[in-house]
Amino acid sequence: MATMEMAETGIGRRRDRDRGQTAIEFVGVTPLIILLLVALWQCALIGYTFSLAGNAADVAARAGNGAQWNSQAACEQAAKKDLPDAWQTDDVDCGAERGLYRARVHLDVPVLLPGILDFGPTITGNAASAKEG
Repeated sequence: MATMEMAETGIGRRRDRDRGQTAIEFVGVTPLIILLLVALWQCALIGYTFSLAGNAADVAARAGNGAQWNSQAACEQAAKKDLPDAWQTDDVDCGAERGLYRARVHLDVPVLLPGILDFGPTITGNAASAKEG
């Protein structure tokens, strides 16, 4: 009978020792989870910026190539037309070279909040359109 009582009290003490362990583990892991989510969000912003820069350069090259008058202005206007406000840029290079009309669009990658923190790296989109005739 005495061994049965000792066994029961030993189990009770073990449970009391582990009390709160889950809360401590959660508090310890939460910053790592948040840091991982922030890193994934920043990677998504970088990928979206690559997509926007490539598309803007493609549209700008086609518009500049097809313009009969002032192809530079048509190219710059087309590059900026579809960009979201947080990614607007004045850094668009357009021009003809060896049978091609080339456009380069440089966009800054926002850091965490598009339109608020814009001091990230610069992504360049390049595109060219074959000159006709």
